Amino acid sequence: MTEEEIDDVDRAILYALQEDARNTSSGDIAERTGTSDSTVRKRIQRLETDDVIKGYRASVDYQQSGYPLRMLLYCTASIPERGDLIPDILAIDGVVSVQELVTGEQNLLVTVVGESDSDITPVAQELLDMGVTVADEVLVRTHETTPFGKFDTRSVTEDTS
Repeated sequence: MTEEEIDDVDRAILYALQEDARNTSSGDIAERTGTSDSTVRKRIQRLETDDVIKGYRASVDYQQSGYPLRMLLYCTASIPERGDLIPDILAIDGVVSVQELVTGEQNLLVTVVGESDSDITPVAQELLDMGVTVADEVLVRTHETTPFGKFDTRSVTEDTS
């Protein structure tokens, strides 16, 4: 939890940065929110300090960059250990994300990318060597994301007019 509650200005900042952090300036956000450029910069700094904003990353099209396979591995690890295993799983070559799931038998979702099946198979073996069971594998064709709509304060303003 942050020291200060998230308000509409913070939400607008988060939405704008999710839309396009690279090409959105604090001035652009200030104009959108009706605040000053310095207010937006201070808010961004606070959101970073409070770990609301955890970083800025490139959205990579793995297929276009020569890694056409994206595999989801639904895994089961012992409940007391699953959270502790995440850094080790992320260190496996080819793993691009790990999600800890809190319901169901499968409690880790590991995303792996590779050029071929021979890139994915060693990941599954390393997981087994760690004591993690791979319960299911799903090949992903596409993966798209969008900014979280609840952060878009423009739609809130439009709805109340």
